[in-house]
Amino acid sequence: MLPDFEISREKFSSCGIDLPKNLYDKFNIYADFLVEYNEKVNLTAITDPMEILCKHFIDSACLLKYVDISNNSSLIDVGTGAGFPSVPLKILRPDIRLTLLDSLNKRIDFLKQLCDKLEIDAEFIHGRAEDISKMLEYREKFDYSCARAVANISTLSELCIPFVKVGGSFISMKGPTEDVSRGTNAIEILGGSVANSIDYSLFDEQRRIFVIRKISQTPIKYPRNSAQIKKKSL
Repeated sequence: MLPDFEISREKFSSCGIDLPKNLYDKFNIYADFLVEYNEKVNLTAITDPMEILCKHFIDSACLLKYVDISNNSSLIDVGTGAGFPSVPLKILRPDIRLTLLDSLNKRIDFLKQLCDKLEIDAEFIHGRAEDISKMLEYREKFDYSCARAVANISTLSELCIPFVKVGGSFISMKGPTEDVSRGTNAIEILGGSVANSIDYSLFDEQRRIFVIRKISQTPIKYPRNSAQIKKKSL
């Protein structure tokens, strides 16, 4: 159970995001199911209601505050885990056409049940990003790819940029110490260009968002296989 509606709405509002009561109810369902399912499948180390609200839901929602996501656009969340950041985005923006990708089937099973409870539509893919992005039905088919992950920006770019069509964007949600310049070579090789780097505060913590614009097609040899990616970044 999240903090009550007025407290939750105030927290969202302090980050510039409106939270109507019907969407609060959906986030409450999400929080309850996350904690319940987490007892049998490791989805998150964060189980305190206020921390779920702030560090998962509002942090994810901040993407909509700082990045202009076009109406009715397609978005793939790469390595989505428990659905962050994209399921909160879908709750707030039902027009987004959402695809959830994760390498662990147990997490995909959770997401299917979650989306059913939330009555939201999504496509679910079980697989590794470096394999799925080679498939014609997913390669360069999305307006946006996103990731909220601990991998460095070079690795994330190799995994996420191939999903994005020319003219679209890869959005990376990172901590404050990540330097996009470390991934500049990879981004250029993969057909991208850094469009924006946004620093913001999430209550008492600092966050950073990178927006990488897709300006040309990704060479067919990328992404490399997982062993090559782990051995050496681009």
